[in-house]
Amino acid sequence: MNTTSTTASIPRRSTLKDLARRPEAGALIGTIGVFVFFAIFSNPAFLTMAGMSSWLNPASELGIIAVPVGLLMIARELDVSVGSIVAGSSMTLAIVSGHWGAPIWIGVLAAWGLGLLAGFVNGTIVTRTNVPSLIVTLAMLFTLAGFTLGLTKVITGSTSVALKAGSPAKGILGGLIDNKYQVSILWWIAIALVIGWLLHASTHGNWIFAVGGDKESARTTGVPLNRVKISLYMTTGFAAATVGILQTVFYNGAQVAKGQSYVFNSIVAVVIGGVLLTGGFGSVIGIVLGTLTFSIVSQGIYYTGWDPDWASLILGVLILTAVLTNNSFRRMALRAKGRT
Repeated sequence: MNTTSTTASIPRRSTLKDLARRPEAGALIGTIGVFVFFAIFSNPAFLTMAGMSSWLNPASELGIIAVPVGLLMIARELDVSVGSIVAGSSMTLAIVSGHWGAPIWIGVLAAWGLGLLAGFVNGTIVTRTNVPSLIVTLAMLFTLAGFTLGLTKVITGSTSVALKAGSPAKGILGGLIDNKYQVSILWWIAIALVIGWLLHASTHGNWIFAVGGDKESARTTGVPLNRVKISLYMTTGFAAATVGILQTVFYNGAQVAKGQSYVFNSIVAVVIGGVLLTGGFGSVIGIVLGTLTFSIVSQGIYYTGWDPDWASLILGVLILTAVLTNNSFRRMALRAKGRT
């Protein structure tokens, strides 16, 4: 009897240890902890369907950008140009299909084209010049912001452009589910599933981890470094453009100043989700959980009746805790790998 009991308990302990070594382990603990915290200290509206939509809707838009940004960070790169890509693609759609009156899908394709082009330029400059990605994408942030502002004023004479209401694409790109949840949630789920498969179940995903772990070793083993990095920047540009499109259709218009909050918030969500700034470690599940945690804190503070300024304090503590926790889980994973 004792032998059977001891033998049966070994896989259980092993399973728990395996789970603790996963990149998303710390993010899962953080998400559960933050949700329970606000469920206790917030008013009952926080747990209603409308209350959950207040943090799920912004989480979905942030998450669409955070997932590909996380892949870049796993490859030890950064992209801070996403804010301007959101604004630029949003204005592209509004000008093409609102100001000029072209069919909505022409404007959508033009907006996606802008995002892909910006990502291609970022990736090409980074790979060919070896200038740090922070500098390259920061330059793109300001360049595209200035281009969007200047060209919009030249074409329309304004900094905001309306999109014709009643667009046939409303249900797919800017509709509501049950009159509460934005359709962007479905886009977030779809993008997370596709990129999750790409990262964790394809050769391209192995290349991403190899580039972030040891670039020179990856090069000697035949990993196409330049192709991998350019494709990651184009994915990030496409995702940022998607958010710009979703916002434009949902709000029936665009403004040149929108989107800049995603520059910082996407990186914060990714770090909370277990991705290390040093690269080579992370998961899509963790990034999704980190995005949820960030959104719950950002929106949940309003349900407590406390001063919203406390949200910054909570986020600061959360970021530091996430970094320390993620480093601990990574060391556990590396020790386990060394024993296998």
